[in-house]
Amino acid sequence: MLEFMIGLSIGCGALFVGRRRDNAKLKRLFSRLEDRQPLRYMGYDAQLASAINQRQAQFEILNEELKDLRNVLRNAPLGYLQVDEENRLLWCNQRAQEFLDIDQGDYEQPRLLLAVVRSYELDQLVEHTRKRQALCEAYWTFNSISTDPSNYLERPAYPLQGYGLPMSNGHVAVFLENRQEAVMLSQQRDRWISDVAHELKTPLTSIRLVAETLQSRVKPSLTNWVDRLLEEVIRLSRLVDDVLNMSNLEQRQSVKPRETGEDADLVALVQAAWQSLEPLAKLKQVELRYEGPAKMVAKVNPSLMHRVFFNLMSNAVKYSPSAEAIRVRLSASLPQDVSLPAAPSDTGANVAAPDIAASTATAPTVSMPSRSGILIEVIDSGSGLADKDLPHIFDRFYRADPARSREEQSEGMAAEFTSTEIAELSSSGTGLGLAIVRQIVMSHEGRVEAKNNPETGGGWLQVWLPVNRLVKTEV
Repeated sequence: MLEFMIGLSIGCGALFVGRRRDNAKLKRLFSRLEDRQPLRYMGYDAQLASAINQRQAQFEILNEELKDLRNVLRNAPLGYLQVDEENRLLWCNQRAQEFLDIDQGDYEQPRLLLAVVRSYELDQLVEHTRKRQALCEAYWTFNSISTDPSNYLERPAYPLQGYGLPMSNGHVAVFLENRQEAVMLSQQRDRWISDVAHELKTPLTSIRLVAETLQSRVKPSLTNWVDRLLEEVIRLSRLVDDVLNMSNLEQRQSVKPRETGEDADLVALVQAAWQSLEPLAKLKQVELRYEGPAKMVAKVNPSLMHRVFFNLMSNAVKYSPSAEAIRVRLSASLPQDVSLPAAPSDTGANVAAPDIAASTATAPTVSMPSRSGILIEVIDSGSGLADKDLPHIFDRFYRADPARSREEQSEGMAAEFTSTEIAELSSSGTGLGLAIVRQIVMSHEGRVEAKNNPETGGGWLQVWLPVNRLVKTEV
């Protein structure tokens, strides 16, 4: 009997120690469940079993949500694909397969994206997204490459818009949009506008000639009506010319999207544009203040860049108050093997005459561009652009607040116009001047921006041209 009691005691002790050890393990496991509090009236094993059941239920719910999201992506109108950190294609939906001509068997096992889709633009979009860890966009024309030369011409070729989205662990998701329909609609719209403009040009010219003939033949009491008629005809003629110019620029860009151009002095182009604007500038007593080098040669189309300077400076002159100055800056961030001639030391700050090639301003300090390239800045002293106008200032037919335009153009304009040319320059815009600027700059592989200058409070228009267009000059 004594031996039985001793054995029972030893067994109970061993059972108690083992149970405490198991409870300690269960407690440690339970402590990992941060969102659950231990319950004293339940054992750790029961609580852990309850937690496991709850986690299992949550896992099933999340799995169902994941299936729903995958189903949404599978049937989405946009293409979707996902690549891993090694640029291997993991999954893509049906729309992406159609866009990129992918067979489902191509990615049953993860394969390099370039091996599945022969598109370096898509691969570059993925790399930029992974590097920047931010949403990136890209636009390109996708040409499917077939290994069978017999049906090469039958493969699809259409514009694609891609949006790269960074994910965890170096993965990247890409959404694809087929822009073919949008491009076709845009082409049809542009063709229709161009055809209408061509049809209007001849009758408007005839009406203008008749109005100019009547100016000197009607009674003095009727002269005002003829002048108003002529001003409206001039405005419509400018609109037609701008529409035709836009159409020609788009056709030129589609045929020669990367036209090299020829060597041209940008400072001389500023001078030529100012000479064209001098009658209106003198009428408003507006002066030009140039800041920059005495000479800056770049590979551009001279006639198109003259139009850029003319439109920017014309816009600045119109919106500047009387007896103020507009500022034109030229600066460049240069490679080591490129130098610009220094500006003369005996120069004035303001230039009222059109000869500005040898005149530069010593103050204020010219802001240097944040990247390599040529920076062109035109600053006026007007009331500035409204925040709602800034994103759309370069859109076609977009015009800022007409009240601002009327108020600023009316200052200093008491004198009557002496010619139709001055009237044409001073008339309200068509809403295409800055759109033409953007189109020309894009054809030179540049970009444009609009903001308000903190010093003058007026409009601040900036044009960037790539550094490879800057021509090396001797010092």
